[in-house]
Amino acid sequence: MALLKKINNKAQTDQNSGFGTNANSYGGRFVNKNGTPNIEKRGMHMLRRISWYHTMINMPNWKFMLILFIFYIAINFVFAMLYYAIGIEHLDGISQSQNVWTQFGQAYFFSAQTFTTVGYGHISPIGFLTSALSAAEALIGLLSFAIATGLFFGRFSKPTAFLKFSHHALISPYKNGKGLMIRLVPFKNTNFTDAKAKVTLGMSIEENGVMTNKFYNLDLELDRINALSLSWTLVHPITENSPLYNFTEEDFMKVNGEILVFITTFDDMFSNTVAARTSYTFNEIIYGAKFKTMYNRSKDGSRTILHLDLLNSVEQATF
Repeated sequence: MALLKKINNKAQTDQNSGFGTNANSYGGRFVNKNGTPNIEKRGMHMLRRISWYHTMINMPNWKFMLILFIFYIAINFVFAMLYYAIGIEHLDGISQSQNVWTQFGQAYFFSAQTFTTVGYGHISPIGFLTSALSAAEALIGLLSFAIATGLFFGRFSKPTAFLKFSHHALISPYKNGKGLMIRLVPFKNTNFTDAKAKVTLGMSIEENGVMTNKFYNLDLELDRINALSLSWTLVHPITENSPLYNFTEEDFMKVNGEILVFITTFDDMFSNTVAARTSYTFNEIIYGAKFKTMYNRSKDGSRTILHLDLLNSVEQATF
């Protein structure tokens, strides 16, 4: 109840947050730092609850390439074993006098040539069974490369908000009071227009003996800008109407709270609206600091230089 008294009674709760209100049923933060919901789904077989297309599209590049490489090696190994099981004598071009590993190696490379439909012609199948197996492998190879090509295109063409958020949110001097500040920046050669921001405060509060999740919309100094070319610092003025109005530095250290950030903007390159999300728990808020400026005029005065490495640069500030 002590925390409930701390919250400004002028602040209006948000009933449309999309998160549950029962704090006893919720674990950890609401949104991960990368913007994904902090939710683990169970009660259904993994093959049914996972979209493999979305998984392959969203996984890191190194993991995607590793899976393709392992698949290529493994499927050719399986077909090489099948060719060897049918009999090496049914593969014209492989000498019967060679040792087992050399014969298997040549069967493996014949499989790779068939799978990719290269077909150098040094080795060819003899007999119906071997010919049918090589025909089936060629079909599987064509379908596999079609799927891989589609995944490659999907990964490159997927609309993505190339925005980076600061590691920490700040409580900084703002006009004659304080403000909650979060910084973000576009980090690739894209053009963002009509950028919109929404910031929500979520806290677990004991109310009438029951732990409840409460959500508050945080008003921003600017919640929309025409062009997002430089860094954008989202500023929530902590006024008498803010739910954070009575909060001290000690409260941010003790209270279980989270700042949810939602950004939507139009990307000229994709000709589509893209979105980005992140969150900051109260222990990821620095009290009494301000962001350093990220951009400056070039030496000849003809351009503006945006220093992406200064996104998380802060300095102490006094109130």
